[in-house]
Amino acid sequence: MFIRKKGPKPSWLNRGMALIAAVNLGLVAFDLSYIPWRDSYLRHLPDFTHWYGERFKGIEPNRETVAYLETVDALAVATDQAEGDRLLADLRRLSAEMVDQNPFAVANKTGTLERIKNQMHDRLDNDSAKAAFAEFWSRSYFDSVGEAEAIAFFDSELRPLFETNYFRGIGENGQPTDHFWHIDLPFVALFLTDYLIRTLAISRRYKGTNWFDAMLWRWYDIPLLIPAWRWLRIVPVTLRAQESRLVNLEPVRNRITRGLVASFAVELTEIVVLRLVEQVQDLVRNQDLVKQLLTPDPQRRYVDLNGVDEVEIIAQRLTHLTVYHVLPGIRSEIEALIRYSVTCVLEQSPVYRNLASVPGFQEIPKQMGDRLITDLTETAYNTLTTALEKPEGLQLTRQLISQLGETLRTEVGQSGTLDGFDHLVVDLLEELKVSYIRNLSERDLESLRQETHHRLYEMTQSNANTNATAIHPQRMRDQRS
Repeated sequence: MFIRKKGPKPSWLNRGMALIAAVNLGLVAFDLSYIPWRDSYLRHLPDFTHWYGERFKGIEPNRETVAYLETVDALAVATDQAEGDRLLADLRRLSAEMVDQNPFAVANKTGTLERIKNQMHDRLDNDSAKAAFAEFWSRSYFDSVGEAEAIAFFDSELRPLFETNYFRGIGENGQPTDHFWHIDLPFVALFLTDYLIRTLAISRRYKGTNWFDAMLWRWYDIPLLIPAWRWLRIVPVTLRAQESRLVNLEPVRNRITRGLVASFAVELTEIVVLRLVEQVQDLVRNQDLVKQLLTPDPQRRYVDLNGVDEVEIIAQRLTHLTVYHVLPGIRSEIEALIRYSVTCVLEQSPVYRNLASVPGFQEIPKQMGDRLITDLTETAYNTLTTALEKPEGLQLTRQLISQLGETLRTEVGQSGTLDGFDHLVVDLLEELKVSYIRNLSERDLESLRQETHHRLYEMTQSNANTNATAIHPQRMRDQRS
């Protein structure tokens, strides 16, 4: 459950400005959608659509399509056949000119002309647009189907398409005419006044804050003040609605934030791991890592942060773990190995073989071997534990470990064992990148994002509950009492 932030109740001024900003955003959205959705607005609100287009968008009726429709209207009311034939000839001429010149291109509505041509193709069953129009606007066709039916088809199927065409003027800036600023200017003036008053209040409330810093305090109000990119006003309107508590967008914000953080964490982790592996590859290729391990640079000073020899302590703990926990767990396996080795040695002795061949003495060699193995194992283990428990033995163990490491480095560096070792390590790291890092499937990435998203959600919920408890301790005490 999301916990809504507590705070002072927003003033009526804040709520009023938030509502005004929302109204302005609605007008901006309508203005931006007017041209793309003009055909839809024209079907449902024809008078308002024509008025808004002429008043604020510089839209005028297209002369060619208007002349075409006026000719059709004159044909519908013509009573003289000679007049009708003349009008039919005019329509055939206008149709041919329309197909050639495409008056719909000015309004970027070429698709509408294609729809008109397709309607004619289907109606006359003719693949040529000019031939279909010529046949449709002919006396023979009108006599065959009836003039009323032909005009009715045009009015129901084609006239709405013709009426959507328009002509829009071009301003001095080279852009289509747009007078929406007549509507937007009063809102911008109001938002600018509000912005300046808030900036002044912030500069006075927080001493030492200059005017520029105070203006940046409410940077998200800037889209309300500029006439370009008006769609960006959704940002300040959303934030003002949240601040004034007209809506609660905290759940949406939390989900968006966690989703972005989860995706960023997955991508960042992959990049960091790849970079780390590539750096190790570079060290191995240049043999810097091997040289540093085998022959440390005496000029390179080691920085000790806490005065503790961590390597020595780690070695002591590993030795303690091995002697007191690991060796007792594998004692039976060690005894079996020693028993096999001792048995192999004794079987080569003539005394052992002769004694085992004497009747009644067959079990004595086996008992002697078991006793020897048990005593040997027990003695070795007691020696190790005693050495670790006494200072002298511990010192000898340290010397042994130090000498072992030094001898190992010397022998490895001199024997040429590491020839080709760097290539093997680089190839191994490359296989690791290809197999487990770069080739992560989409399913693996999605599961990582979901797991990270879930953990972030639990963390934010835990922090929110902690903050709520810290903010309202008295209320919780009252509830318990």
